[in-house]
Amino acid sequence: MPRKPLKPREYREKPAPDYRYNSTLISRFVNKLNFKGKKNTAESIIYDAFDIIKEQTKENPLEVFNRAIENVRPLLEVRPRRVGGATYQVPMEVSKVRSTTMAMRWIISFARARKGKPMSEKLAQEFIEASRKEGAAMKKKADTHKMAEANKAFAHYKW
Repeated sequence: MPRKPLKPREYREKPAPDYRYNSTLISRFVNKLNFKGKKNTAESIIYDAFDIIKEQTKENPLEVFNRAIENVRPLLEVRPRRVGGATYQVPMEVSKVRSTTMAMRWIISFARARKGKPMSEKLAQEFIEASRKEGAAMKKKADTHKMAEANKAFAHYKW
């Protein structure tokens, strides 16, 4: 645990917006996708994925990206809470920043799990499917919500 308390969220450093679309959400996604410190590679993967999205859907790739993130963002999650020797899965609401981060993480992990194509193509497919409310990332969101619904009886342990 850190010795100093964390800065309040509004004072923390925000990533600089990306140079092509001027979006901080894309720069956050680049930082999430970053692997072994190769940020330029991550940026080129995302921009190639955006070119593929533009080619396939004839839509603005930034809108598809934002719609995909918004669709995958969970509203509820379960967190373990230990009460009297028993551990309960307690459903809790998720903050906007955390839910966006979870959505990014899910999209990247399911894109990486696809086999046989370059990462930009896999990522483009995942964005397109998520924007249409389909795909593995949407299934993960549905499973998370089902878990929260199933454990609604333990919601009074939220405190």
